[in-house]
Amino acid sequence: MPARRNNPLEPFCTIIIYRRLLNPNHMRTAWRRRNMAKKKRGILLDVDGTLWNAVDVITDSWNERLKEFPDVDRVITPDQMQKCLGKTMFEIADMLFPFLEVERRREVLDAAMRFEVEYMKSHPGRIYPQVAGTLRSLRDAGWHLYIVSNCQKGYIEDFLMALGVDGLIEDHLCFEDTLQDKGSNIRLCVERNGLDEAVYVGDTAGDLAASRKAGCGFIYAGYGFGDIDAGKEQVPQIESFSQLPGCLDELFTE
Repeated sequence: MPARRNNPLEPFCTIIIYRRLLNPNHMRTAWRRRNMAKKKRGILLDVDGTLWNAVDVITDSWNERLKEFPDVDRVITPDQMQKCLGKTMFEIADMLFPFLEVERRREVLDAAMRFEVEYMKSHPGRIYPQVAGTLRSLRDAGWHLYIVSNCQKGYIEDFLMALGVDGLIEDHLCFEDTLQDKGSNIRLCVERNGLDEAVYVGDTAGDLAASRKAGCGFIYAGYGFGDIDAGKEQVPQIESFSQLPGCLDELFTE
């Protein structure tokens, strides 16, 4: 049998391997992957103010559609529309059309929202930086991704079409699917997807209240439309969507 040759790089390679195994970041990642294999963990996402900004597009579409209603003599501003985001469809009708009878409010609302969904197919909102790449990284790390929003049917689909990446979002729910509040829909999404642990990412006080009602964690998207005192509420805060993976690492390795 030929004598075994000594590899001059062998000690160096051994050092590299040990350093990798003892590296805190490597150990944290390995621990998280092993732990996630045992538990099904999900990230539930808000849309407006968390994944994209579509205020101007929504406002333009509504004003265009409202021209066809002579009894609605008003022009909606982007600021007024922004205050509506995150509310349920019925709440939006009450906020924007208090001068109409309730039934008429909802007729106008329905027409505006149907037009909005079609309008946004060719006039999408502005997706925040690094959303698609961050979602891919989270999926590849073992996270299950979902969307829960207070919007109408078709709106989440418009966002996903604009995102242009298939297979990242496993399930989604909106207000019109169930006519229930966001907290109830978050809980429903968690239950029907068999999640052991879940965290909701949103940008408003309503999102925080909904996550607490559903009994899941919350991460505040501080770059969005809301104004939450994260320190007072004792919730983690991110200032860009790309910070989400690091925030999750800290939450789920403590």
